[in-house]
Amino acid sequence: MICSMTGYGRCEIEENQRKVTVEISAINHRYSDLNIRMPRTLIHLEDEVRSAIKQKIARGKLDVSIYYHSTAEEDLEIIINDHLCKSYREGFNKISEMFGIENDMKLSHLMGLNEIITIQKKSGDTKAVMATLATALGAALDDLTAMRLKEGEALKQDILKKTQTLHKILEGISQRSHLVVEEYKKKLEARIALILENIAVEPNRLAAEVAIFADKCAIDEEIIRLKSHIQQLISILEEGSVAGRKLDFLMQEMNREANTIGSKANDYDITKYAVELKTEIEKIREQVQNIE
Repeated sequence: MICSMTGYGRCEIEENQRKVTVEISAINHRYSDLNIRMPRTLIHLEDEVRSAIKQKIARGKLDVSIYYHSTAEEDLEIIINDHLCKSYREGFNKISEMFGIENDMKLSHLMGLNEIITIQKKSGDTKAVMATLATALGAALDDLTAMRLKEGEALKQDILKKTQTLHKILEGISQRSHLVVEEYKKKLEARIALILENIAVEPNRLAAEVAIFADKCAIDEEIIRLKSHIQQLISILEEGSVAGRKLDFLMQEMNREANTIGSKANDYDITKYAVELKTEIEKIREQVQNIE
């Protein structure tokens, strides 16, 4: 299926005293751009996270936020600042001696002092942490993908609808192009007759002039190529693979053919059709910019 590049996914999992929350937001980008924010205690797992995301997301700008909280014993470490503790004890003893105050210092007093004991988070059991993280990340990616697929289907249907408009415009151009040469011939004959009055014009010379005009304003090849490009566009959409860049290139080719039709036509009606054609192609191109 066709997939959009925009979407949002989230998952929160709590198991084995570990809580992992993953949030992913995605927007359009020409290439793959990952911005991952995660706690320092999990930074050693960033490469695995990045690899897991790239396996599922081919293109787009992704902001990934990972939140982690653990009360698991193996993830926490108590650090005792023994040097500071010794300094506090010596300080209490000095105050007691200087002012003759009984030193009734207890362990509970030390425990209440700043920076005596700190709890430090560790990476803990890496395999267990990664397992929980992988589960949350996978679910968040699935959530994101579901939204991107839903929007991708809407984009596909909108583009297919616009291709029908392109076909109608091309049909109008094709019908009009067959009349342009004949009208030019009649106008040329009338103009020559007005200028030369009763002087006969050599038929071969007139035919040669008309042939030159017909060759200059011939747009049959451009129409055929555009129809082929439209069919390619439909086929790519139906295939449903990662096709954003391919479609973007195809739109450039379609716009080039539309420009050529407008410049070669030498006819007011066809020029109007060409403007309509370019307008519809631009609308499709804007939609294609959203496709992965």
